[in-house]
Order: sequence, then C-alpha cells, then structure tokens
Amino acid sequence: MRREEILVGIEGVAREHLNRQVRLRPEMDLVDDLELDSLLLLILAVEVENNFHICLDQEDEAAIRTVSDLVEAVHRKLEQGPR
Repeated sequence: MRREEILVGIEGVAREHLNRQVRLRPEMDLVDDLELDSLLLLILAVEVENNFHICLDQEDEAAIRTVSDLVEAVHRKLEQGPR
C-alpha cells in the first residue's frame, strides 16, 4: 500500500473516531496541531490498527509524534505482513 493511501486511511480514522475534520499533512504534530491528548492518541492508535489490520509495538507508538511518523509506522507494519 502506498503512503498516500495510508494517509487517506488515517484521515478517515481521524474523521470518524476523533471528530477531526482537517486535511492531514505529514508534518502535522499529533499533539500540537491536532490537539490530541493521551486518550485520543490511544483511540487513534487502536483505530489505525483496526483499520489497517496491523499491531503497533510500544516502540513504534513511542516514536510517533507526527502524521508522517504514523504513516511510516503503518507502512513498515504492512510491509511485514498481517498480524
């Protein structure tokens, strides 16, 4: 799956589960720009996992600060195959 498709999927998750009606850009910070607190970050992680049928590791989650970081983490997991 291409990174652009992953970004679109993450946008869908943000709209549906976080009520964020914004066009995501790779450089956006999840906390500062999207104003996600710890609960919303957890919801985002779980729903992204469900949407893409992947399982993010704690190390993956700890390194995710921007939309681009999240796209890259999802891309890596998809390359590794289904959970």
